[in-house]
Amino acid sequence: MQTIFIMVKCELGRAYEVADEAVLGIEQVSEVYSISGQFDLLMKCYLEDTADIGRFVTDKVQRLPGIKDTFTLITFKAFS
Repeated sequence: MQTIFIMVKCELGRAYEVADEAVLGIEQVSEVYSISGQFDLLMKCYLEDTADIGRFVTDKVQRLPGIKDTFTLITFKAFS
């Protein structure tokens, strides 16, 4: 299993709508946080090891209504 984080910039006034749609509509999205700064949301996603990250982001996340831009972070190791 691979973990990625996607920072999302939304159209004005649509961040909550996008967050709800992501959590309900995309099974790989485990958590969505509202954040401050250049982006509006941070999505934590779990993908199968064989999943194509680029295809997931462009086909599933970027097609959600209300999204203007994304920035994807790929993780290597979790420390606890």
